[in-house]
Amino acid sequence: MIARTLDRAACAAGLPSHLIQMIETTDRSATDEMLHLHGLIDVIIPRGGSGLIHHCVENSSVPVIETGLGNCHIYVHKDADLSIAVPIVVNAKCQRPGVCNAAESLLVDRSIADQALPLLFDALVSHNVTMHVDEATAQRAQRCDVAFVAATEDDWAKEYLGLEMSIKVVDGIDEAIDHINRYGTGHSESIITTNAEASQLFSQRVDAAVIYTNASTRFTDGGMFGLGAEIGISTQKLHVRGPFAVEALTTYKYVMQGTGQVRA
Repeated sequence: MIARTLDRAACAAGLPSHLIQMIETTDRSATDEMLHLHGLIDVIIPRGGSGLIHHCVENSSVPVIETGLGNCHIYVHKDADLSIAVPIVVNAKCQRPGVCNAAESLLVDRSIADQALPLLFDALVSHNVTMHVDEATAQRAQRCDVAFVAATEDDWAKEYLGLEMSIKVVDGIDEAIDHINRYGTGHSESIITTNAEASQLFSQRVDAAVIYTNASTRFTDGGMFGLGAEIGISTQKLHVRGPFAVEALTTYKYVMQGTGQVRA
């Protein structure tokens, strides 16, 4: 019904019939056939789980824009204002946990961990978040009588898409940046700090489409960015990156008018 409605609207605007089409079969072989229609299809934009996206990237002869994979981090810096850090973490994790811009990982600076973690524990537990934690975080959770799960290596790279979060204590901003660049998916990363130099360093060195200071990762959205109806959030570097709408898919045609010019 959505596809038919869009097609009727396109026709009413003077565009060709069947400009917008829907493939009704759910057979994966139909997807594989589309992936090889080079010359008929200009770009594939897979929207779905990591399995679908990786399948398209690995098997397509048509250019693919990778979208959606979001292992997003929030780093609570040693100079963080905890009065804003806690609600930002809760919003980023809990406001809509099943989307790609929800925070999946929390990094806390060791120098502020004794003050920050008990507040964060209370807030996350009150929202029924299961915490997958490293040893340093576990020690503090035990002192606070808070339930937790011991984190494995897989947890640092996991996109939970639910009320679960990995938590790690880090020794300063360099370790936080290295951790994010190792395990992140290039989507959205946030630092909570009152230190302008730390914010600048984080913004320069973290490899992601969107970097926040003192704000929730949940803002990474085409509508929030004023781009109009979002087509996707690209986690690759070219040709589009971050939230994008139809303008980002505009192509070019150069039309030259000459009066006899020749190239020297």
